[in-house]
Amino acid sequence: MNTLVPHPDQMYIEGLASNNSGVIQSIYKKFVPKVIHYIRNNSGNEDQAQDVVQEVLVVLFDQAKANKLVLTCPFDAYFFLLCKRKWLNELKKTANRGVTIADGFASINESADEMVAQTESFEEKQQLFDAMFQKLGEKCQEVLKWSFTLKSMEEVAEKLGVTYGYVRKKKSLCTGQLTQWIQESSQYQKLK
Repeated sequence: MNTLVPHPDQMYIEGLASNNSGVIQSIYKKFVPKVIHYIRNNSGNEDQAQDVVQEVLVVLFDQAKANKLVLTCPFDAYFFLLCKRKWLNELKKTANRGVTIADGFASINESADEMVAQTESFEEKQQLFDAMFQKLGEKCQEVLKWSFTLKSMEEVAEKLGVTYGYVRKKKSLCTGQLTQWIQESSQYQKLK
């Protein structure tokens, strides 16, 4: 049984999930300047920092929408650590020389580290799913997209102008193909 007690800062996650502009503005006002400062002091510039922030917020939004994110530490520590790791991964990719890591002002605890690992795992799984989803044919993608957003298969059939039986069969085949490709992927084996 899951007995995680949400941190009071869970309101930021819920605000992201509901696309609450007040919460998003609050995040930008309270937490983003620290990230920008960190990236600028570690071989980056303002635009790169904004890109990192945007990418992290998209991942958090996706994870919050999937109801897979219960904050067990302060949002500040969690958000900063996610942005920091994303930036360090960017630096590794570009093999940027002369990197200086000013790590003195992060208030990071074990809970934040654990949550960041979960979020990074979620992001990797989402990227694998997206890559395999793109391999599906146009009809498969359409059927699956509508089945993700609409409540019933009857609604999907009506939306697509096909029979209920066709939609059920097509969804089953497409889901089977998608699952097979994901499970056969070398990246899936690493994520297990």
